[in-house]
Amino acid sequence: MLVLSAPEVRSVLDLDRLVDAVEAAMVELSSGRVSMPARVAANVIERDGLLAAMPAYLSAAGALTTKLVSLFPHNTDRPTHQALICCFDPDNGTPLAVLDGTEVTAARTAAGSALAARLLARADSAVVAVIGTGVQARAHARALIRLAGVELIVCAGRDRSKVAALVDQLVTAGIPATAAASIEAAVRGADVVCAATHADQPVVRRRWLRPGTHINSVGYNTSGFGEVDLDTIRDALVVVESRAAALAAPPAGAIELRRAVSDGVLGVDHVVEIGEIASSRTEGRRDDTQLTLYKSVGVAVQDAAAAALILHLAQQRRIGTQIRI
Repeated sequence: MLVLSAPEVRSVLDLDRLVDAVEAAMVELSSGRVSMPARVAANVIERDGLLAAMPAYLSAAGALTTKLVSLFPHNTDRPTHQALICCFDPDNGTPLAVLDGTEVTAARTAAGSALAARLLARADSAVVAVIGTGVQARAHARALIRLAGVELIVCAGRDRSKVAALVDQLVTAGIPATAAASIEAAVRGADVVCAATHADQPVVRRRWLRPGTHINSVGYNTSGFGEVDLDTIRDALVVVESRAAALAAPPAGAIELRRAVSDGVLGVDHVVEIGEIASSRTEGRRDDTQLTLYKSVGVAVQDAAAAALILHLAQQRRIGTQIRI
């Protein structure tokens, strides 16, 4: 069995190919050609944490995987999300590989947001605001700057020192980035907004958004009001990976969308899947003034697609450690 560490996963990750792999997985999901049971989790009440299991079979990619992911939002000395991905042979069920899933989770989530921006953002979008300063914020900056037309990443968050550190990291990596004076200022000046926080109160508010803004929201909470306010949800085209997952009860669903549905702000039939837009079965943006919102909760077929791609590239380059168990 092959074991791939975080540095090894990072060394073979190809962001452009990953976005394409995630797109293909989203099309397969919306076409009903995957097996992806609902996420389950054990709650660690004392730490507001959880350990979730996310199995999936993605036949087109030849991927049979399960991700085990922990979410401990109070972590400060390590990522809030940590994970392992186990890969099995879809022909006979034999365990093939174990991958560090923390890097994969960050990359595939950002790839999903990059895909959403590619399909939904205005063609002239040049400025991306990244709200948050953690692993997902960095991953989103790296992914979104690769999109055609994007010229600048504007970073914002509650802790100015962390915002400055993130900007320094991005600039050192060759990514044009700057710090905003506030979260509101960042949102007001952006063509694309990426919210990647654990905020239980909105960091994206309708009154801050310019006409035609595209919003990616990947923050996860099981209580509170979430990252995006109800007025934004009311006025935007709402796009998700999976209606069933996004509207499900915790630990799967999006608290913002569940509240919007229960308050009568959002109709379930108005929620669109990204795979439906990618396959042209459903219209996306209708004009340059429409707000578009991609609310991500993370789905297992994204992990399966990413793991299959990484495993293929690692085997090609003979990277990783073979073990017997």
